[in-house]
Amino acid sequence: MEYIKNLWRYYFGRKQKYIIIPFQPDVIDGTRQGVLAVQGIDFCIDSNGENHHTNKFDLMTRDVDRCLVVRRGQAFKLDILLNRPYDAKRDAVSFIFYVEDVQKRGPSNEASAAVPMLEKGSETLGSWNAVYEGQIDSHLMVAVTPAADCIVAAWRLDVDTKLSGAGALSYTHPQPIYVLFNPWCLNDSVYMPGHSHREEYVQEDGGLVFRGVYNRIKPAPWNYAQYEKDILECALYLIREVGKVKGGARGDPIRIVRALAAAVNVQDDNGVLVGNWAKELSDYSGGTHPLKWVGSLAIIQKYYEKKKPVKYAQCWVYAGVLTTLCRALGIPCRPVSGYDAAHDSQGSLTIDIIKDENGDTLEEFTNDSVWNYHVWNEVWMDRPDLGPDYGGWQAIDATPQETSEDVYRCGPASLRAVRDGELQKPYDVSYVFAQVNADKVLWKYSGEIQPLKLLARDTISIGQNISTKAIGRMEREDITNLYKYPERTKEERDTMEKALRKSESIFARYYLNDAFNDVTFDFELRDDIKIGQDFNVVLHIKNRSTINEHQVKGVLRVDTVTYTGVTGDGVKRHEFDMKMAPEKKETITLPVTFNDYYKKLVDQASFNIACLASIVDRNFDYFAQDDFRVRNPDIKISIDGKPVSRQEFTVNVKLENPLPIPLKSGKFYIQGPGLDKQLKIELSENVAPGEFATAQFQLTPPWAGRHQISAKFSSKEMHDVDGFLSIMVAPPASNGVS
Repeated sequence: MEYIKNLWRYYFGRKQKYIIIPFQPDVIDGTRQGVLAVQGIDFCIDSNGENHHTNKFDLMTRDVDRCLVVRRGQAFKLDILLNRPYDAKRDAVSFIFYVEDVQKRGPSNEASAAVPMLEKGSETLGSWNAVYEGQIDSHLMVAVTPAADCIVAAWRLDVDTKLSGAGALSYTHPQPIYVLFNPWCLNDSVYMPGHSHREEYVQEDGGLVFRGVYNRIKPAPWNYAQYEKDILECALYLIREVGKVKGGARGDPIRIVRALAAAVNVQDDNGVLVGNWAKELSDYSGGTHPLKWVGSLAIIQKYYEKKKPVKYAQCWVYAGVLTTLCRALGIPCRPVSGYDAAHDSQGSLTIDIIKDENGDTLEEFTNDSVWNYHVWNEVWMDRPDLGPDYGGWQAIDATPQETSEDVYRCGPASLRAVRDGELQKPYDVSYVFAQVNADKVLWKYSGEIQPLKLLARDTISIGQNISTKAIGRMEREDITNLYKYPERTKEERDTMEKALRKSESIFARYYLNDAFNDVTFDFELRDDIKIGQDFNVVLHIKNRSTINEHQVKGVLRVDTVTYTGVTGDGVKRHEFDMKMAPEKKETITLPVTFNDYYKKLVDQASFNIACLASIVDRNFDYFAQDDFRVRNPDIKISIDGKPVSRQEFTVNVKLENPLPIPLKSGKFYIQGPGLDKQLKIELSENVAPGEFATAQFQLTPPWAGRHQISAKFSSKEMHDVDGFLSIMVAPPASNGVS
C-alpha cells in the first residue's frame, strides 16, 4: 500500500489524504476476486479548491472533518482507493448524489442524481457527469461535474459498485460535499465575465460601505468573512429553514436572493437581524449598537449558534450581512449606497413632505421620507423571466421598509428596468425607481380649512451619488448612471413621465405657487468641519429687483437629524424680519458652537440646515434645506514588518481625541485575518483632549493574498469612528523540501 501511495505522489507531486472505511480485502491465495469495493476517497482538496476558487473556506482548511466545496457546472477530481484495480470489462461504478437534508436516495430528480461512470468523451453537456480519468493500480481517478443548474446545497455521495453476475456493494462517504453557484461557468445563470469582477464581487472578503451625506461621503470598512466558520452553513440554513425554499428553486438565484433578502431581517420570520433606529443610546440595551459592528462574522456566527435574531441593525448592517451570504454561496454581490434616498410609502413616485409655518415637518401628515443615505445590495444574474435585456445587476434590499408579496423584502429588480421606468417588471422595480428618482414635493400647511400650498418641487435631489466600492481599489465608484439617466436631461424626464403614467397611485396637485424670482436665498457652509469645532451657517439674501422693495420674514434653523431623515432636537434658530430695498443684499450668520450641538447629536453627527421665508407683500413662501455632517476622526492602523501567512504579526491602532473634553470608557473593535471572532480592546485610562487612544494586538493570517484590517472606536463621548488598512500577505518561505 505504501508503494502505491509513493507512486501516486510521484505522479501528482503532493501528499494525498484519504478517508478510509474499514474493509476486509477479498484476496484469496493471491488471486483478487469479488465485487469492487471502495476503501476510501481522496477529495483532492488542494487542487479542487484552487480550481473551484473555494480553497479559503473553513470547511476545506479545518484540521478535522474537512469537506469538499465545489461549484456547479465544473468538474472536480476524486481519487478513489479500491480493494483491487478497476476492470472496465467486469466492473460497473455509479455515483449517487442526493441533497443532504432529503435524507434518502432515489431516482434522478432535482434533489438526487444517479451518475454512472462513463468513458471520457461520452459525457452529456450541462448535466451531472462522472468520467473515467485513469488509474494506477488500485487508485481510480474520476472527474465529476455537477449540473450547471443543480440545487445549491450540501450533497451526500454514495458510490455503488457492481460485478457482472456477482452482486453489488455501496459505499457512503461520511462527509457532505457543498455545491455552490459558479460565476466562472458560462452555463450557470450567475456567470459573470471578467476575472477582476469575479475577484471583487465573489472572492473579496473585505470592502467598504459608504455612509454620510451627499456632500460629505464617508467610507466605512466592512469585513464580509464569507469563508469563515459557520458562514456557508448558515447561508444554506437560512435558505432552507427560514426562507422555506424547496426543491429545484434552491438552484435558482432569483428565488435564493429573494429568500435571503427576507431572511436577513427579523420581520415575518426568525431572521438574522433586529432593526433599531432609536435616537438614544439607552434604547439599544440588550444588544450591540449598529455602529459598533465591524463586519458580518460575529453577527452570523452568533445567529447560527443560537438560531435567534441578533440585535441590532440598520441599513448598512443588513447590506453587509447580505453581501456575505451571497458571496459565500457564489452569487456575485456588492453593497450600494444612494444619497437622499426616498422611501415612497404610497407608490406615488413623489415624496410629499408637509411643513408648518415654523418649518417643522408635520410627521402625522407625512408618511414619505428621505434618508440622508440608504444602503442596499446588487446581485449579478440572468433574468430568464424577463428576457436577455434585463440580466446583469439586480437590486435587492433586506432593510425592512416595505413588503413585497406580504413579506419584508425587495428585489431582485433589474437595473435596466429601473433606469427605463419599466415599473411592472418583477420584482419591486417601482419601489427602487422611486428610491433613486422620485420628485420631492414640499407643501406648507396653514390650517385644516386651508389648502396645502406648494412650496417647491425638487426633481433632481433624490438619488444622488449612488456609490459602491471600486474594483480592486479602496475607493468609491459612482454608478448613478446604472439607475437613471442624467438629471435635467430629456431622457430622464421622459422616463419619469412614463413611470408616472404607469403608476397606480398618482396624487393630484391642486394648488400651485406662483413663480417669483425677485428675492433669492443661498446657503454658505464650510463642508469640512471636524467634530469638536464650532461652525457658522450663513444665509445670503438678495433682492434682484431694481424697482420693488420687499418685506422678507422667516426663520433660519439648525436641527440634528438621523440618517433616515427624522428630525431630532433643535440646535439653534434665528428669526428675521427685514425690508429689502431694490438690489439690496443681506447676510444672516448663525454661529453654532460645540456646546450648542454636542449633547444634541444623534447617531451619525448629522444636521439639517433649513430656511423657511415669506415675501410678505407677495404672499410667496420659500423653503430650502441642506444636509450637513461634522467629520469624525479616522483610526490610523499600522503594522510591524511584512506579514506572512500563518505567522503572527503586530498591528497598532491610534486615534486622536478632537473634542475639548476627555473620552471615557473607550473601546476598539477589531476584525481582521485570522480572527475567528470580533476582537474588543478596552482602554484602561481616559483620553484627554488632543491626546491619542492607542492599542496593539497580534494577527495570524491563514492564507497569502490581500486582507483587510478594520477597526471601530466607541466611547461615551464619541461614536461612529472607524478606520481600515488593506494589506498584502506573503506566502511562507520555501523550506527547500520538494
